[in-house]
Amino acid sequence: MRLLTNARGAALPLAILLLMIVLVVPIPAALLDVFFVANIAISLAVLMVALNAQKPLDFSSFPTVLLFATLFRLGLNVASTRVVLVHGHEGEAAAGHVIEAFGTFLIGGDYVVGIFVFAILMIINLIVVTKGAGRVSEVSARFTLDALPGKQMAIDADLNAGLITPDEAKARRVEVSTEADFYGSMDGSSKFVKGDAIAAILILAANIIGGLILGPVSHGMSIGAAAKGYTLLAIGDALVAQLPSLMLSIAAAAIVTRVSSEKDLAGQIGSQFGSWRTWAPVAAILGLLGILPGMPHMVILPAAAIAGFTAWKLRQLSTRPAPVAEAKAEPVDQSRISWEEVTDGMMVNLDIGYGLVPLVDERKGSPLMSRITGVRRQLSKELGFVVPQVKVRDDINLAPYTYRLLVGGVVLGEDQVSPDEMLALDTGTGFGELHGKKAKDPTFGLDATWIAPGDADAATGGGYLVVDSGTVIATHLNHVLGANAADLLSADEVQALLDGLKERNPQLVASLSPQPLPLTTLTTVLKSLLAEGVSLKEFRRIAGAIAVVAQKTQDAEEIVELIRPDLGPLIIQKLCGVREPLRVMTLEGQLEGLLGQAMRGDPARRHVIEPDLGRRIVDALQRAAQPLLNEAKPFALVVQPAIRIAIRKLVKTVLPDTPVMSFFEVPEDKAVEVVAVIGAPEALPA
Repeated sequence: MRLLTNARGAALPLAILLLMIVLVVPIPAALLDVFFVANIAISLAVLMVALNAQKPLDFSSFPTVLLFATLFRLGLNVASTRVVLVHGHEGEAAAGHVIEAFGTFLIGGDYVVGIFVFAILMIINLIVVTKGAGRVSEVSARFTLDALPGKQMAIDADLNAGLITPDEAKARRVEVSTEADFYGSMDGSSKFVKGDAIAAILILAANIIGGLILGPVSHGMSIGAAAKGYTLLAIGDALVAQLPSLMLSIAAAAIVTRVSSEKDLAGQIGSQFGSWRTWAPVAAILGLLGILPGMPHMVILPAAAIAGFTAWKLRQLSTRPAPVAEAKAEPVDQSRISWEEVTDGMMVNLDIGYGLVPLVDERKGSPLMSRITGVRRQLSKELGFVVPQVKVRDDINLAPYTYRLLVGGVVLGEDQVSPDEMLALDTGTGFGELHGKKAKDPTFGLDATWIAPGDADAATGGGYLVVDSGTVIATHLNHVLGANAADLLSADEVQALLDGLKERNPQLVASLSPQPLPLTTLTTVLKSLLAEGVSLKEFRRIAGAIAVVAQKTQDAEEIVELIRPDLGPLIIQKLCGVREPLRVMTLEGQLEGLLGQAMRGDPARRHVIEPDLGRRIVDALQRAAQPLLNEAKPFALVVQPAIRIAIRKLVKTVLPDTPVMSFFEVPEDKAVEVVAVIGAPEALPA
């Protein structure tokens, strides 16, 4: 085995050495014949490999093979030119039998015919095949390189989602990188083929001109005899080199125009032409041409008959039922219960009634599935981690047009839609009466009406927002997943975040997990941040803050409170612009002091406020926030650090989208606009 490996390793250097010998040392005509036949055989082998490849990367060595094949052929051109010019006066067999055969048999010994045959081959090779292959190579290389970042991101997304293993991700990255290198190399290699074709023209001209000079001057031949003898040999030499060149050009064109498939080129073309609908019109049109006066009936009508027979045979094959393999049925153990019967293992599920099945029917384009994918992609960008897949399943227990959203097995949303109608939402700018079934928008609770698709333009002109049923479900899903982002994050997603950060900041990850902070504790910290609307997009910054605090404590709740001041800019950037003041509500000092005293007297850290006082605080907050909510102006509730958690627990049920921040979380250089101050306990309405 070692000897075989060493022999393979030495083959290429020996081939290069042989090429140098051919270029420099005179080659006898007999050996030249062997090399010409070997050149044709190599070109045929390259063409067969290109045609049988299922995808371009199956022949990834093609650019290098093309280079060496071109150099070998050019070396033979140099050797044959030397033989033709030195021994051309001796007769047609002076340059070897291969050149003689191409110069006499193929073109009948007429060098004028040979020149035209060579010119036609050059036109086919240079202008048609080579130019087209070069253009395809250039465009393929450009598109492949442009798509490279997107493919890398798709691999990372699949890896983070758990759809592929790290080894599969590594293999796919290598394949993507190899594909980019291959098309880049093919873009340059196509210039070899073009240069080879141009070199063939120049070598032919050099042989003819050299023969016309050497014949009369060195060997005393007449101009006519020199022209005939040397031109025949030059044409034979050009044709014997042009044939392999044309085969390599076809191979290059076949490789760069291939589309990846499980079949080779013959199987791919055969499967796509194997439909009776293709050949039936061909037979009909040829039959019409065959009966026209003046047409060669004996040629066209048999062709029409063959096409008709092909269509009939393919029609029979298409209607024949596919053979069913008789598999031996294994006995079913009725006492065995599989995990698939217990749970489907999906974090997010969308259950639909049978009336909504057309929304996920692949034959109708699966409009809902594409929207769900868009929701997951957008949420993943906003939250900073890959949102788990959504499993859509039909439930016969649901009403026909009802859908249900579940996260972790808990129903978090349910409503009804009409798949054949459009929902017109009154966002406050609508006017005019709409005819249809009144409803409520499941996401925002807006007044809405289900209308016929034909009334959509009129409703839009009336100021209503008109959406289809798939968009209604997708928007509701987006709202539910965004509000419950903490439930979507598991230890697997956190580990994926750490793995991604490790590639760029390995020391930061090493100082964070698993020591001093276990993965479970880190997951709890990140889930707490998500629960309060803090995105994980800037995970490097969040991880850096956690790594510093983790040296002091491993308590998840304490870590969250200690890192929030560092994350303050990330929180407030969603509430106001860079030059806008931050609108805040605060609690009156006496009220904050009372609540702070209660928190300090709670050793169990339950962060519970006395119910009656809590109810009055919530009522006052709602009244103060209502004008801002009506104008869609975001704001934050800023309190002392000691009572932040308690106030957050108190208001999250009535103002879930309102951040509760401590004073330390607001940057010192940020302008603040106090829009309301919630008064002392005795001033709150009973």
